[in-house]
Amino acid sequence: MEASQLIGLDVGQKRIGVARASSAAKLAEPLTTIQTSEGLKKLQQLVEQESADIIVVGLPRSLQGDDTAQTAWVRTWVDAAKKQIKLPFYWQDEALTSKLAESLKLKAKSQDIDSLAAAIILQDFLDAPEAQRALC
Repeated sequence: MEASQLIGLDVGQKRIGVARASSAAKLAEPLTTIQTSEGLKKLQQLVEQESADIIVVGLPRSLQGDDTAQTAWVRTWVDAAKKQIKLPFYWQDEALTSKLAESLKLKAKSQDIDSLAAAIILQDFLDAPEAQRALC
């Protein structure tokens, strides 16, 4: 099986954290943060630059696992992104990733929280069994 190049996203209303990984190495790394207003254009450029095959998007939910207003907003954003970027999109639960990213940032001050959160989301996806992966 050929290795896939993955892009992970932590989508927010102001900024989108972006991470990258190879399915062969199974190690996600923060890449950049882009402004949501420029998101689809910049994301298309990053997909081409990284030769991405798969996009993984963090799905925000409440601590109880319920959808929130942010969940609906991210789902709408992904629907728009899928119309422009013809790659498989997958959901990954992003519970507590921002808090973990903030605590890791204290140790590694060079990374921004958004791209670090995207790397955590992508790493969770890589670590999950394939049977648990959900297409958007």
